[in-house]
This record gives sequence, structure tokens and C-alpha cells, in this order.
Amino acid sequence: MPKWKLLTEFTFDSAHYIKDYNGPCGRMHGHTYRVKIEAKSSQLHSSEYCPHPVMVADFRSLRWAKKDVTQGGLDHCVLNEVLPPEYETTAEMIAKYIYDETKKRLPQDIKLKVAVSETPNSWAEYEDD
Repeated sequence: MPKWKLLTEFTFDSAHYIKDYNGPCGRMHGHTYRVKIEAKSSQLHSSEYCPHPVMVADFRSLRWAKKDVTQGGLDHCVLNEVLPPEYETTAEMIAKYIYDETKKRLPQDIKLKVAVSETPNSWAEYEDD
């Protein structure tokens, strides 16, 4: 069975604090978040931008989070004010939020992996089983 894999990487800048955290991360601060998304599929699809089944997913759909918050993304916002309350603003939960929101924009058969970094040497990943 054929298999395609897309990889994309982007950044966005946002502020956050971790609720009830005993330390500096409990205070408002900002990061340039780096996001890596991997999408796999055994078939090609159309997208909202292209009617022909010629892609796993449109890169524009995968990179929605890099848009300004006023355009539905996460750039230049306070994450604590934008993410739903069930998502705390740790790298792990931001990865899950981006995963969950990206999944809604894609055909069901696409397998996703989302990695989020707050610093150059620390990553959190969330993926399909």
C-alpha cells in the first residue's frame, strides 16, 4: 500500500503562564514556539484550496496556527485567553490543542504527529495511536 508523508515546520509568538506553577513559569512570559507537523496517508486528497486529489493535506491547512490570533491562529496572543479551559498552556497541552484543531481540518484517514518547542532544546509531541 502506498504511503505519503508531509512534514512542515513553523513558528508563532505568544505569551502564557502555567496556572498554579510554583516558579517563573507561573508568571506571564513569552516564547517563540516552534511547531513541527507530520501528516501521513495512504491516499491523496483534495483540499479547500484545490479540488483535485493530489495531496496528503494542504500545507496551508497544516499551518493554521501560525496565523495572527485575529485570523484564527495563535500568533501574538495570550494562550491562556485563547485556548479552551481544558487545555493548560504547557508544551504538551499546546501540542495536543494544535493536533486536535488540525485534525478537524483534515480527512479522517490522515495520521498526525505534532511537536511543540518553547526553547531550542525541549520538545513535546502528541500523535495518533
